Amino acid sequence: MSGELWLTGVDVFRLIAAALVIAIHTSPLESFTATGDFLLTSVLARCAVPFFFTASGYFMVTRYAKDVGRLWRFERRTLLLYLAAAVMYIPVMIYKGDFAGHEVFIRLLRGIFIEGTMYHLWYLPAAMTGGAMAWYLVRRHGYPAAFAVTGALYMLGVLGDSWYDLSELIPPLRWFYGEVFTLTSGTRCGLFFPGLYFVLGGWLRERGSGQKRGRSALGLGLSLAAMALEALLLRRAGWGRRYTMYFALPAVSLFLFSFLLTFHGRRLRCRGAALAAYIIHPMVLIALRAAARLTGLWEALVENSLLRFLAVSALTWAVSIPAAVICDRLRHKEGPAGTRRAWRELDLDALRHNAGELLRLCGPGREIMAVVKANAYGHGDFETAAELERAGVRAFAVASVDEGVRLRRYGIRGEILILGYTDAEYAGTLGKYRLTQTVVSPEHARELGRRGVRLRVHVKIDTGMNRLGTRWDDLEALRGIFEMKNLKITGVFTHLSRSEGTGREDAEFSALQGERFEQAVKGLERMGFRVPCRHIQSTYGLLNASVPEEGCCRAGLGIYGVLSAPGEKTARRADLRPALSLRARVALVREVHPGECVGYGREFTAKRESRIAILPIGYADGYPRSLSKGAGHVLIGGMAAPVVGSVCMDQLAVDVTDIPDVRPGDTATLIGVDGESMIRAEDLAESAGTITNELLSRLGPRLPIVTCHGGAGAKDSWK
Repeated sequence: MSGELWLTGVDVFRLIAAALVIAIHTSPLESFTATGDFLLTSVLARCAVPFFFTASGYFMVTRYAKDVGRLWRFERRTLLLYLAAAVMYIPVMIYKGDFAGHEVFIRLLRGIFIEGTMYHLWYLPAAMTGGAMAWYLVRRHGYPAAFAVTGALYMLGVLGDSWYDLSELIPPLRWFYGEVFTLTSGTRCGLFFPGLYFVLGGWLRERGSGQKRGRSALGLGLSLAAMALEALLLRRAGWGRRYTMYFALPAVSLFLFSFLLTFHGRRLRCRGAALAAYIIHPMVLIALRAAARLTGLWEALVENSLLRFLAVSALTWAVSIPAAVICDRLRHKEGPAGTRRAWRELDLDALRHNAGELLRLCGPGREIMAVVKANAYGHGDFETAAELERAGVRAFAVASVDEGVRLRRYGIRGEILILGYTDAEYAGTLGKYRLTQTVVSPEHARELGRRGVRLRVHVKIDTGMNRLGTRWDDLEALRGIFEMKNLKITGVFTHLSRSEGTGREDAEFSALQGERFEQAVKGLERMGFRVPCRHIQSTYGLLNASVPEEGCCRAGLGIYGVLSAPGEKTARRADLRPALSLRARVALVREVHPGECVGYGREFTAKRESRIAILPIGYADGYPRSLSKGAGHVLIGGMAAPVVGSVCMDQLAVDVTDIPDVRPGDTATLIGVDGESMIRAEDLAESAGTITNELLSRLGPRLPIVTCHGGAGAKDSWK
């Protein structure tokens, strides 16, 4: 199963789309009704290829990418598939005479790079071109620009396709298409056709899962009707070079894919059958025609268009489905690469829910600034920030310039505030990546200002924590910062030092800090300075209502659904849900006899016949060594298995004597839910003698992150 609710609707329509492509090349209704066959093959079936492009864009195009690896993998796989398909069809090309004549070289170049070496293989080079174009535009310029460019190209494609006769009446267009058609036989190619659908797929992915099935179905019906009307009018007028591209087709694709995204369920094991069917069905058609001649069944199998379609479909699926199932099982035999040992699961739904809950507590007109420093408290800065930005969060906080640059390179576009000190020599980096720097002192402000780079900064005001910041009562120093030439001050803030507590002294000191902050702000305003965004609250400040505030809330732990320690009481209740689970595979189960020891230092000696499971995770991954010798436990099959002996750098041992049928490959839960049982990060931290913040932020980079929705269990969380 996928870490996400699997897109069963998309999977099923892959097979339907492949069947529609077969229909285009076999004309099922040709023997019975010309109009009906036109509506099937030149209208309804034309949804198939845009669907495939949109699906590829959904899984490949994104603003949020750590590198271009996703694009290169797509291009490499498509190229290899294209080469294999081209080689497979060489005998057909020879039979057709593609290698004969004096222009063979030009024809081959056009076929290889634009039109495909066989008539249906144009899809593969077009996908490579359109995918790369969409990736570049979205990553470099964002969705509005990407839609504008690919939309304009698509419109040019339509005017050179089904609306070509209109273009013939306009001299500039007539000249333009005259030049285009010296290079290719039509505008159904990588430059004009696929880019818009790739961009649409990526946009649908980042828009999130808020589609309404009824609304999408209504839009699909109306847009299909509009496309059918457009096609029939063009046919009646005798217009159109080809009937493959329509003005209404992008709307059909939008509503179709939105509709399909509302169907989730079990993952289909024959997803690759659609692509296999697309590639091989012309070969099946050729073989069928040859067999019909040899057997004398030409009239039944070829002249009868419906039987021709059914025969080609049956033979195509008979080959494609078993091959796809076998390949899929081989691919997923050992689970996804990088998650066989130990991993973190990030529940994206929990992140969105927690952000919404904190916004509810903030009140109308307020926003949250998500604190994603320390790799988002061990949850994954890229995964967390990308999902929160999709959910509408527009401000993030990190600890260092390196963390800020990482997020920018991953595609995060919102404000990124560096909470900690950054040396002035990195002023150029701050400006280049549009990072907002905290001014930690008047001297720091002067150093930054002297660099000659226009920087966005927030001024930190020290109201009693006595770490970073300019003292609240030093108004002259604050005046000097606000007058600094190259600093654009976009915010001021302070940090509450006792917001976690609910006692009288805690509340009084937080109130004092709030009063000091307000005095400093009013003092600046009396000097004539405009004081922009103000923020003082953290998660605990918000939960304990420490001080009133009109700005944003810096939400750290609350975003991740945890508190610093178990059983903490807060003044305000919030429905926060843990977003992270930590799991590992059982590497080995061994029998240990009474008197035998386990691990370094012989810290555990068996007092009975015992079964010990070895887990490939240790303190180098962030699991505390202080949880050795029974201080910690894991869950296997919903039952507790105590840690025995010492936690090692890369491994630990747990006693599974009382848990039946534990085998290598089973999943152990170190943080999270397993069956009816749960290990909370707060409880684990308390057992380790620390706080949740430290425990989570120390989870190591060797633990890959698998995203899921709704807290899917490990067995159902594979992507």
